[in-house]
This record gives sequence, C-alpha cells and structure tokens, in this order.
Amino acid sequence: MPQLRLALAQTNPRVGDLDANAALALEQCRQAADAGAHLVVFGEMMLTGYPIEDLAMRASLIDASRVATAELARRLRSDGLGELAVVIGYLDQAADVADRPGVPKNAPRTAPQ
Repeated sequence: MPQLRLALAQTNPRVGDLDANAALALEQCRQAADAGAHLVVFGEMMLTGYPIEDLAMRASLIDASRVATAELARRLRSDGLGELAVVIGYLDQAADVADRPGVPKNAPRTAPQ
C-alpha cells in the first residue's frame, strides 16, 4: 500500500519579515524532505507572520507576499525540492472586489499555496 508522509511545520514567523520567514520555510522543507516527507503543511500567514492586523491592508505587502511565495517555489525547485508538495499560508488579494464601504482596503485574504 502506498504511503504519504506528512510533515506539519510548526514555526514562529516574524510579522512582516517575508525574507526571514521564507528562509525558515525553506529550512523546514529541507528537514522534512530529509526525514522522508512527501508533503509539508505550514500554518496560516506563514510568510507574512501572524497576527498581521493592519499590515494586511497595504497593497505593497500583498504584492511582496505574492512575490515571496513565487520566489520560495523557485528556491525549492533550485534546491532539489521541486517534488516536495508544500502548503503555505500567505497574504493575497481577493479578485474582482469593488472598492466600497464594508470592504477592507485592498481586499486582503488569507491564501494557501
């Protein structure tokens, strides 16, 4: 019977420090792969840190979060971890949301990748 080895990465990311959080995620992925994991799952807002609060409203942080997620995927591939499945929380923006009362500025949302 085939097996799926799952690694749950319990981390303590720093709020707003996307570079350090991505480096932490990369290291956790290396350790998980070395231990034989096929899938690594991180917590909510791993790349941005949590609680993110008002920083979530900044378009610049939303953009940086998207870039950090794509860069992490590239680094995983280049480090030979491209076959490792990774679920990681990051800050994204809801698509097609009109700017109107009751909608948070820049329509932030938690996104798993």
